[in-house]
Amino acid sequence: MKIALFDTKSYDKSHFEEANKSFGYDIVYFDAALNKHSAIMARGADVVCPFVNCTVDKDVIDILAEEGVKLIALRSAGFNNTDYRYALEKGIKVVRVPAYSPHAVAEHSFALLLALVRKLTHAYVRTREFNFSLSGLVGMDLYGKTMGIVGTGKIGRSAIDIAKGFGMKVLAYDPYPAKIEGVEYTDLSTLLKSSDIVSLYCPLTNDNRHLINGKTLDDMKDTAYIINTSRGGLIDSEALLEALKARKIGGAALDVYEEEAGIFYTDQSDEGIADDTLARLISMPNVIITSHQGYLTKEALMAISETTLSNVKEFEENKPLTNQVK
Repeated sequence: MKIALFDTKSYDKSHFEEANKSFGYDIVYFDAALNKHSAIMARGADVVCPFVNCTVDKDVIDILAEEGVKLIALRSAGFNNTDYRYALEKGIKVVRVPAYSPHAVAEHSFALLLALVRKLTHAYVRTREFNFSLSGLVGMDLYGKTMGIVGTGKIGRSAIDIAKGFGMKVLAYDPYPAKIEGVEYTDLSTLLKSSDIVSLYCPLTNDNRHLINGKTLDDMKDTAYIINTSRGGLIDSEALLEALKARKIGGAALDVYEEEAGIFYTDQSDEGIADDTLARLISMPNVIITSHQGYLTKEALMAISETTLSNVKEFEENKPLTNQVK
């Protein structure tokens, strides 16, 4: 089996090389993201392995099918960038990595939250310039605050455990609620109105795109913070910017952005960015943005590599595909 791995970074290659010692596949690594222009590079491969900022639409799938690709092995939990129904029509199955390290993403969301509410980025910049004044750095306790968890899958549940460790009250919203001790499920509107922090841990679907929009932002407390480590499309970025400008919410910490493709994972320091909304968000003192790195731990990278190659192994041996997107 030959695997074409797209949008490869050095840390991807090193972990896949380590995991592949147990499988022995022929893996070809491409720096380019998978799209209609680069899909031809998959010629001769049985499997393509795209990442979150690749575009696997009908045009790409037509090229892959023509080139003989039999499997799309997503190395991510989300699959909103892949037209999996059309792929199946063309005889190409799609698999994913549903769980690699829920702790990595949940812990990153709290790292963002702490940096935001304790103004750590401002303090760091000051002390680098030998300014040890504390003026303007007053934060808030997390203890006793209400955290609204939107999405209670594995990552959301990990976040709930962390929130409880801080002594926070937890409200949750999920279309498919689970029985979790010490967690009160409620509707989204009530959660937004009642929470001091709202954190998103859900996949992006056609039904929940712009789940956080002008109307739902109006439901939030003026002092509330919003955290998103899931998918950028869950938040209407322009509506968020307007709410921040109008001081309708306290701040935001984002590891994802709805138009991040072509920006995140790249060095834009020489040329800047043309996305005015993102540029204005980055410039705001009560906003922290990281470049979709919530998953980026050595444990998660190894789990992604091993699960991806295990998915390929199941396909090669004609076994039921444990992680198939259907």
